[in-house]
Amino acid sequence: MLQFFKGVKTTTFSLLMASLCFTLLNYFPQVWTPWLSVIDMLLPITLVVTAIFAAYFNHSRITLLAGVLLVLSLSEKFALPWSQWLVQNETWVVLNNLFLLVGLSFLKDRGLLSIHGLHRLVVLAVIAGLAYGWLHFDAWVLNLTKQGELGSFQFLAPWLHYLLTVIPCSVVLLILFCRSITQASSFSAALLNTCLLFIAEHYYYISFPWEINYFIFALYYLLVVIVDSYFLAYRDDLTGLPSRRALNQLALSLGRKYTVAMLDIDHFKKFNDTFGHDIGDQVLKLVAARIGEVKGGGKAFRYGGEEFTVVFPRKNHDQVIEALETVRQTIADYAVTIRNPVRSNKQDRKDSVRMGTKQVRVTISIGVASRKNKQEFSEVLKGADQALYRAKNKGRNNVSK
Repeated sequence: MLQFFKGVKTTTFSLLMASLCFTLLNYFPQVWTPWLSVIDMLLPITLVVTAIFAAYFNHSRITLLAGVLLVLSLSEKFALPWSQWLVQNETWVVLNNLFLLVGLSFLKDRGLLSIHGLHRLVVLAVIAGLAYGWLHFDAWVLNLTKQGELGSFQFLAPWLHYLLTVIPCSVVLLILFCRSITQASSFSAALLNTCLLFIAEHYYYISFPWEINYFIFALYYLLVVIVDSYFLAYRDDLTGLPSRRALNQLALSLGRKYTVAMLDIDHFKKFNDTFGHDIGDQVLKLVAARIGEVKGGGKAFRYGGEEFTVVFPRKNHDQVIEALETVRQTIADYAVTIRNPVRSNKQDRKDSVRMGTKQVRVTISIGVASRKNKQEFSEVLKGADQALYRAKNKGRNNVSK
């Protein structure tokens, strides 16, 4: 259940930051008012930079979102061929933006300069058509109401004025909220915040100039790209643990006293050959999740392959043995359920022989080393690796110093 709501923290944090930002803008207008002309000038540039930066890092959905805001902002500033139409059809603009947010929440990031880019343009056109069609559907229903042609459904007439925007706003907000709390994604949270902005603007809950709103969200999208790119560079995609690059960064900030543990899954190559790489990946995720829960102030990293590293700042090896033993025992006690085909060798991979449900147990070996005087981090890491080999030689499934 908790795994289902894995985006709650990200959603809560983003909503709090957005609320704080707009609260400060509301109570301290003297701060931003003198800069309004500068912001107005910088807005198109910021949106273009955000779109290009997002496209470079393959965040095509943010590129599309920034592009839509750019078109809307330019339409407000200049007399473009469609500017007057947008002014006369403000409700369509709101509906189109809301439907666009829902569409982007279900799309995946793909390169724009490919067939996927063409698909995105088709999606934008379909969304615009849906928004336009909703306006005509609403007008048709209200016309039936005025003519008293709803028959037995005439009792719904007093409520039909909510059909135009209130119901779409509510449905879109609910969808984006559910998507945000079930996905640990800063982009999903950004879509939810953007939806709240569009709704607040439409119903005049906020009275800031649109330039301020768009400029803040342009910076927000830029921040989302930076944060996601950081996690892409410093997080292991399979296990979710920090990668070796993050470990090297941590090493630069460690003091004189720390302990390093190297952890390795026992007989993992044989396990992969027997059950296949898909099951092997599941085991890696399982083990990584347990290692990530290590106590004693340890920070877990995926070192590579089936190897993991845990660093304990300001601890010696005697202070961390109990925490590592707990992790080792937790993994050893967990039964992994196998439902995939048995694939013990290359010949078996060609066969379609399947087995019933089977439970297997995975164990890990752990080597521990504490920093000695004048030792570099690489030397401590090597010491932990040597201790890991001693753990393997002692029969595996143990912690060795």
